[in-house]
Amino acid sequence: MNVVDSILAHGAAYAPAVLYRDAVLTYGGLKTRVAALASDLLAQAHLKGDRIGLFSENNPFFVAAYLGVLRAGLVAVPFPVETTREDFARIALAAGLKRVLVSARFERQLRSWASGLGVAVQSEEAAQALPAKGSGPFPEIDANRDLAALMFTSGSTGLPKGVMVTHRNLECNTRDIAACLELTAEDRVMVVLPFHYCFGLSLLHTHLLQGGSLVLNNDFRLFPEAVLRELQAKECTGFAGVPSTYQILLRKSRFRQMQFPRLRWLQQAGGKLPNACIQEIATAFPQVRFVVMYGQTEATARLSFLPPTCVLEKLGSIGKGLPSTKLEVIRPDGAPVLPGSEQTGEIVASGDNIALGYWNDPLETAKYFDHGRLRTGDLARVDAEGFIFIVEREREMIKSGGNRVSAKEVEDVIAELPEVVEVAVVGLPHELLGETILAGVVPSPAGRITPREVMAHCHRRLPPFKRPEAVVFLDALPHNSSGKILKPALRTLLSRSEPETAPLRQHWPGECPARDSLATHPV
Repeated sequence: MNVVDSILAHGAAYAPAVLYRDAVLTYGGLKTRVAALASDLLAQAHLKGDRIGLFSENNPFFVAAYLGVLRAGLVAVPFPVETTREDFARIALAAGLKRVLVSARFERQLRSWASGLGVAVQSEEAAQALPAKGSGPFPEIDANRDLAALMFTSGSTGLPKGVMVTHRNLECNTRDIAACLELTAEDRVMVVLPFHYCFGLSLLHTHLLQGGSLVLNNDFRLFPEAVLRELQAKECTGFAGVPSTYQILLRKSRFRQMQFPRLRWLQQAGGKLPNACIQEIATAFPQVRFVVMYGQTEATARLSFLPPTCVLEKLGSIGKGLPSTKLEVIRPDGAPVLPGSEQTGEIVASGDNIALGYWNDPLETAKYFDHGRLRTGDLARVDAEGFIFIVEREREMIKSGGNRVSAKEVEDVIAELPEVVEVAVVGLPHELLGETILAGVVPSPAGRITPREVMAHCHRRLPPFKRPEAVVFLDALPHNSSGKILKPALRTLLSRSEPETAPLRQHWPGECPARDSLATHPV
C-alpha cells in the first residue's frame, strides 16, 4: 500500500491542510494537486523507483510535490535549500536523480546547476498549471521493499549518506508518533523545521495522517518572536524544535512571558536539550505537555518517547521505545546492560521503522544495520524502571588524559547559567593529553557574564578532569540547516581561535585538566 493513501485518508475536503502566510490550502485542494502532479510525472515516462529531487523552502508547493512523488511510486530526495552547487551535483549523481521539482525562489539557480548533469527541472509554476484531472492508474507498491524517500543525513559527523526509507517505514513511524502525541484533526502545528530534515518531515506526515493542519514559517532564525506571534494568531496547538530552537526562544525572545491559550504540546528531539532549559519550560508552561523524543534518520524519524508526566521525574531521559520499536542497550560483549547500574552500552533498535540501509553503500550499511537492527552509535545507561539515558555519542566522547569525558555532561553544566544561549563542547588534539576540552559559548545579548565566570561555574560543578581548559565566547555556533550544531566545524573554528579573531569575542583559558586528573583517574 502507498503511504500517501494513509496520509491523505482522513482530512475533510474543506478543512485546512497547509497555512502559509495568508494562503490556505485545503485537503481537497491538496489531494487534487497531488494526483495531478503524480499523473504528470508518470506521463513524463518516469518509472517506479526513479529518484526525484525536491528543492524548495517549506511551502504548499513542497507538500504537494513531495506527496505527488510518493503517490507516483517514485522516490523523493529532499535537498536543503542551503546546499552548494558542488553538494547538489554530488548527491544528484549519487542518487541517480532523474528530475528535480523546484520552487520559484530557486528555479533560476537550479536550472544552471542541473544543466550539465542530465537532470530535468520542473518549476513550481509548471506544477501549479497542471490540469486537475490526475487519477492514475498508479503503480502497485510493496510497502516493505519499495522506497518512498532517500533522506540524506545532515552530515554533522561526516559526509551525508542516503538513508533508504520505505513506505512501511513511514507508515509505522508516523502512526506511532501520532499516537504518542495524541494528535487529532483539531491539532495545528507551527512548523519551523525544514522538510528536508526527517524531524520536520515527520510533522507533515503525522498531522496530515490525522486530518490536522500545518502552519509553515521559514523565518525562525531571523525573527523568533514573530513566529511566536503567528503561533498565537493562528491558534496553533503544537510546536516542535531541536535544542537550539528552544534555547533561542528562552534567551532571545519573550517566550516565557507570552500566553498561548491553544497550545497543547511542545515536542523536542534532534539532540539533548540541557536539563536546565527543560525545567525552565516546564515551569513557565505547566499546562502544556512537554514531549521529549529521540530518533535518527536511519529510523525514519523517531525511536523513543518520554511521557510528559515523566519529564521532570526522569530529567535527561529519552524515555522508552515507541510502540513498534524495540530499544536495547548492549554492552561491547553483546550482553544487555544491567538496569539500575552505571553500566553503559550502545543503543540498538529494531522495528518496522528501521530503514533498509544506505543507498549504494554496502560497507556503511553492514556497519550500522544488522538484519533489521540499527546500531545507533549512541551510548546510554538504563535506570531501574527501564528508562534510557544517553551518555554520549561514541564519536563525540572526548578522550583526555586517559579519561573518557562526555561532552554532553559538560554542556549541561554550562547551560545551567541563565546568561548562556547555547553551548557546545569539543575535544581538540593535544600532544600530551590526547585531547583537551574546549567550550564554545554563545552568551545572551542582555546577559552580563564573562568566560572567567563560566569557568568558575565549571570548577564548582565538575571534577578537574572534566573541566574545559578554555571557554570561547562566540556570536553564534555553526549549525546545519536543521539547526543541529556542526561539531567538526566548531573544532576547526576553535583550533584557529585567538581572542581578537572574529566572530570570537572573549577567550579565557582555565587549568589544564592533566594537573589534577591523571593520578586519581587512571585508564
